[in-house]
Amino acid sequence: MQEHSVYPSMKALMFGWEWPPHNSGGLGVACWGLSRAIAAEGVDLTFVLPRRVKASAPWAKIVFADLSHLSPEMEALRERLFSGYITAEQYELLKKEYPELAHLQGSLFDEVLAYGINARRVARLESHDVIHAHDWLSMLAGIEARKVSGKPLIVHVHATEFDRSGESGMYNGIYHIERMGVHAADKVIAVSNYTKQILVRYYGMDPARIEVVHNGIDQDDTTVVQSSEEVMHALKRRGMHIVLFVGRITMQKGPEYFLRAARRVLEKRPNTVFLFAGSGDLERRTIQEAAYYGIGDKVIFLGFMRGESLAKLYKLCDVFVMPSVSEPFGIVPLEALANGAPVIVSKQSGVAEVLNHALKVDFWDTDEMAEKIIAVLEYEALRSTMRDNGKREVFGLVWKKAAEKCNRIYETVVQSFYSQGTKKAG
Repeated sequence: MQEHSVYPSMKALMFGWEWPPHNSGGLGVACWGLSRAIAAEGVDLTFVLPRRVKASAPWAKIVFADLSHLSPEMEALRERLFSGYITAEQYELLKKEYPELAHLQGSLFDEVLAYGINARRVARLESHDVIHAHDWLSMLAGIEARKVSGKPLIVHVHATEFDRSGESGMYNGIYHIERMGVHAADKVIAVSNYTKQILVRYYGMDPARIEVVHNGIDQDDTTVVQSSEEVMHALKRRGMHIVLFVGRITMQKGPEYFLRAARRVLEKRPNTVFLFAGSGDLERRTIQEAAYYGIGDKVIFLGFMRGESLAKLYKLCDVFVMPSVSEPFGIVPLEALANGAPVIVSKQSGVAEVLNHALKVDFWDTDEMAEKIIAVLEYEALRSTMRDNGKREVFGLVWKKAAEKCNRIYETVVQSFYSQGTKKAG
């Protein structure tokens, strides 16, 4: 492990909720990429997961807050039940579907609370100088670890309840934990200026206590693979153009706006197919809406995908669209660019702050979204330019830059902590 940090003996205790391949979205991917880059900066890293899964990392010590053992079947069910993106309502529905899980914990919040309680033992056993907790599911764990060790706490906000549910639909239980977490932290990391402004406006945060650290990508990430350029989908062989959506099919990601734009595109370019790679609570409704619009035969739902299968889709598509209503960052466009796909992103996203070679559109302006899709499909020169420039640009947005910023934040909070001469126990 390289040791070129100003504070080469820094020990970080990092709390997360999921870890590839046991992840349901971008949170696990971000934790994996960032932790690897932070360790490469010379940080001695211990990564904590709430429960036992088959997880490993050569750059970090992986520990589990819950030491109980489950059968492989139960582990698989529990993994689905305790996704980092499940809502409280979806949790209860799955509990009814799988009654054999009833003995585990009463609710998703009980699981989060249990993680916090178990984090106390971890904080006593694992040596550390700083605590780093990712998102609301891990905030209580970070707070409890801070109470035990007295070491400074950094809370890393990848998404907020405002992003997931909107101002009128925010779930008070989650919002309360998020608000408590960010105010308990010695420093807060936001994945974009967009997220920083949400924390200031809706969570009452002092902007001076928030540092923006944009996410990144690396050339050897699992979704950036060297799959054959000759791999051709059956749709391509039929001369169809492919427009791709990747993500959870839920309100935050804007599937309904993607569908409305698809309807407009198909009026002018009927030889186009729209692919949904993902799953979520709005999947059934989106399928029904596609049928209602009369475009059901041009909209294909592929389910959740990852790794090489997803990389092949990126390479196969003619344009990738991220129409998110509220996206704190958005790693998926970086994956698409790294695999050579032209990208259109919502202006209501953090990734729009760092990309120059992508087209940008307000999520609600489905007419403009359709026009941009049509332009990319019709003009090969535009498509090629976006592919070439986007691919060059994306590999300048690497996790190393994010890790360097995180490491500087570690050093600042730890030095401030020791210079005060007292340990804040929260």
